[in-house]
Amino acid sequence: MILMGSTGFWEAGQILARKLMLNLVDDFQHDKPLVLNPNFVDGFKRILSNSSLDKEFVAKAITLPGEGEIMDLMEVADPDAVHAVRAFIRKQLASELKAEFLSIVKSNRSSEEYVFNHQNLARRALKNVAIAYLASLEDQEFTNLALEEYKAATNLTEQFAALAAVAQNPGKSRDDVLADFYAKWQHDYLVVNKWFALQAMSDIPSNVENVRQLLNHPAFDLRNPNKVYSLIGGFCGSPVNFHAKDGSGYQFLGEIVLQLDKINPQVASRMVSAFSRWRRYDEDRQKLAKAQLEKIMSSNGLSENVFEIASKSLAA
Repeated sequence: MILMGSTGFWEAGQILARKLMLNLVDDFQHDKPLVLNPNFVDGFKRILSNSSLDKEFVAKAITLPGEGEIMDLMEVADPDAVHAVRAFIRKQLASELKAEFLSIVKSNRSSEEYVFNHQNLARRALKNVAIAYLASLEDQEFTNLALEEYKAATNLTEQFAALAAVAQNPGKSRDDVLADFYAKWQHDYLVVNKWFALQAMSDIPSNVENVRQLLNHPAFDLRNPNKVYSLIGGFCGSPVNFHAKDGSGYQFLGEIVLQLDKINPQVASRMVSAFSRWRRYDEDRQKLAKAQLEKIMSSNGLSENVFEIASKSLAA
């Protein structure tokens, strides 16, 4: 388990990371060049190079705060700026600490059978985070590394993590490995749900079109709540795509909510709640989100479930 004494250290690191990210978001919004503080990179390097630290702690310590967490700290949430900054930091760290991340991947490989204990859990967690950092560089060398880990994995945890690393970046490698994973696991509906969610939550540009295509996938069923939560709920979990400036994410959700309402109003009401914080965003996004809520509200035969959530969201 994570050492008790390290909890305060982790919290301090997260506070520092949040502050650094917010400062860079401000730079981004004012068209200033993004520069990562060398001390931050050095801090990461020290953590990665300290073999006495618990591996689970290291995995958590080198994971940046999420985009939603940073947006919650802003007066007006800016998904594009936060996404750009987080992606910049990840790539910068991966680039400057390439050797350290590679060393972690190589030293934490295991061909042994899956064993659920802290030692193995921590090893897998650290290796998986390192692979994700390297794959973020969009360099074929590291895409190949992630693909090798995918093929060599002896358990779902490591295979799925390698899949997620490759799936960060659009292209043939991504398409091929996603298809391969589905072929392997298509008979396990829980794993297929994870597969849907992984693609839906992706930050690749214009991912709404990929999600629209997945609605027609033979394994997807709009009548199945868990499938809906994985695909539609997953998509709403990608701030940069759900809150796309052109309103495509909002339009997609608006359409789905109205379709769902005729099938399962309870599930539809859960999905429409993704609009509930629309006032947290800039005026343009507010108008686009509000338009979808109003469209939903004006729909004939709207269920009480959806009406209640949509009306409360509009009035908020």
